[in-house]
Amino acid sequence: MQRPRPGHRPVRNAARAPRTTRASAYARLRGWLGTLPLQRRVGYLTTTAVAVAVALTSLAGWLTVRASLYTSLDDELLEVASSLTVPASQDITNLGGLTERALRAGNISVAAVRSDGRAFYVPDEREHLVLGPDELAVARLHFGHSARTGETTDGSEYRIVAIPIPDLGGVALVVGRPLASTEAVLTSLLVVVALSGLVGVAVAAGTGLTVARSGLRPVRRLSAAVERVAVTKELRPVSVTGAADVAVLARSFNDMVGSLAASRERQRRLIADAGHELRTPLTSLRTNVDLLIMDARTSMLKEGDRLAILSDVQGQLGEFTKLIGDLVQLARDDEEATPEPLDFRTVVTAALERARRRGPGLDFDVELDPFYVVGVSADLERAVTNLLDNAVKWSPPGGTVRVQLEGNRLRVADEGPGIAEADLPHVFDRFFRADTARTTPGTGLGLSIVAQVVRQHGGTVRAGRSAQGGAEFTMVLPGARSIAALEQPALS
Repeated sequence: MQRPRPGHRPVRNAARAPRTTRASAYARLRGWLGTLPLQRRVGYLTTTAVAVAVALTSLAGWLTVRASLYTSLDDELLEVASSLTVPASQDITNLGGLTERALRAGNISVAAVRSDGRAFYVPDEREHLVLGPDELAVARLHFGHSARTGETTDGSEYRIVAIPIPDLGGVALVVGRPLASTEAVLTSLLVVVALSGLVGVAVAAGTGLTVARSGLRPVRRLSAAVERVAVTKELRPVSVTGAADVAVLARSFNDMVGSLAASRERQRRLIADAGHELRTPLTSLRTNVDLLIMDARTSMLKEGDRLAILSDVQGQLGEFTKLIGDLVQLARDDEEATPEPLDFRTVVTAALERARRRGPGLDFDVELDPFYVVGVSADLERAVTNLLDNAVKWSPPGGTVRVQLEGNRLRVADEGPGIAEADLPHVFDRFFRADTARTTPGTGLGLSIVAQVVRQHGGTVRAGRSAQGGAEFTMVLPGARSIAALEQPALS
């Protein structure tokens, strides 16, 4: 056995070796950089900074275009799926008589899935979509839609969307389209972005080295003068002619940074333009804010134009505020509030006070019988207020809004144009707006909030036509005619 040499200490912690190695490598890198001339170090740092910036901005642009293409493809597939729900609902087994030739002509694949997991395909289709839990969830919940990247049985990559079939409860229609063409476009774009980035980095590297060489000339002269003093030991002041060149160097560096900032600004505008092509709701608001910022710098707008833009921004912010409030209401956890026994007449009366303020020229014909429920007062008041706001919105000047609480039924009727028969099944869908309502203010969430609140309280709500020709909404809630007879049911 070999004995330890005198003075030898064994390594007790082998984990220190990698740490020591990393520290040594870092020290060698710093030492190597320290031996380089300042001109090269400036050139290397400039090239690295530009390369990172170009890479990040190029990646951001590519990801934005990719998201735009996927969103556009999803919207197109949702339109196709909506158009196929009617024939599919008539013959779900054969998917409305679709054939493989028709699917091939449309470059799509169609399937359906039932809430129990049973799938339906086009009879003569050779390769089927591989369905997953997203499509099954749409079938079971029977609202909303799903969109994801999936594949067919032969492994081809597809973009797949699913929507519920309105006429068939618990069934979702699934439509997919190959992603080969989209991925080809993205690959080509990635190559272009990569090549452009390399060219930009190369140009930036050449520019950085040139600027460093010319800008550091006075620094080199200063270094030479300092070395001369060190060699000659002559303790005399060092005078450097052209000291202003150092300021020129600073301005050149600032110009380079300005060029980099301008490149980022161009990339930001490219991303903003891509978002505009997606027709996002923020485009108009962002444009108005940009105009106001430019006006603050250049005073290019007239007073009337500025006030018009501010008024437009104020209206848009109001719409977004209402939209956010509606979304918070829709996404709120049911456990946040505790249900309690309520006099439903008090809830309706509070909502009527708001409605009267919003429709001062309207007449409200109110008839409220005693009725008690177990629920959340704020939520029920919000639902009733939304029904009354809808009636106020569509009532003609001087019209009458009829509010009748009889038994467990609350009816709200107006004398407006009413709801088209084709729109009745969809009035409680989220973001649904009839063709006649697209030019009027609103978020398309008010009636969906009504449906959600009523459903949470174990009731139902339906829309129809009133005796006066307008719209009529009927809300049915579980409850009792007296507080003593009211039991404490658990809300679903």
